Amino acid sequence: MLTIRHPTLNDADALLAFEIDNRAYFEHWINARSAAYYSLAAVREAIASALADIDQDRAYQYLVCSGDEIVGRVNLVDVARPYFNRATLGYRIGSPFAGQGYASQAVALALECAATHLRLSRVEAVVRPQNVGSTRVLERNGFTAFGRATRSMYLHGEWHDLLYYERHLGEAGQAPCTGPSDAGV
Repeated sequence: MLTIRHPTLNDADALLAFEIDNRAYFEHWINARSAAYYSLAAVREAIASALADIDQDRAYQYLVCSGDEIVGRVNLVDVARPYFNRATLGYRIGSPFAGQGYASQAVALALECAATHLRLSRVEAVVRPQNVGSTRVLERNGFTAFGRATRSMYLHGEWHDLLYYERHLGEAGQAPCTGPSDAGV
């Protein structure tokens, strides 16, 4: 059974191993983290920062777990309140778990948290057109494309286009919320 949960400092060793094991795979799709990130101290610092972001209603990071094993990450970042009640979705699934439906399930779980616990009205996502798997994950989860930015991301020595997706949450006419009802999801 797949679950998502916020990272804790107790996850630092497992999260570091996950990031190191999947570093090359992730860097194929996104810009590389600095080499300094790949240490236990840096991962602990990143977890502490993620927990502070939750407390401040800025961002919500989740580990994607199958049992006790970390198989990916899903995040709702750049939370904008009160007028927009929106966030930007990001996710990554480890190489050994790709193509097994984990990304679609993780995004569905994050959207459920966004709607019910965080009371967000809109979630956006950005993906390169070449990342067909990610576009399928978004579309399976009810996202629709609303724009394209040309030559807007520099990766591996060349410029890439980006596609912008959106998903509206909740009922039409529902009053927007001014904050999360349960930030401790």
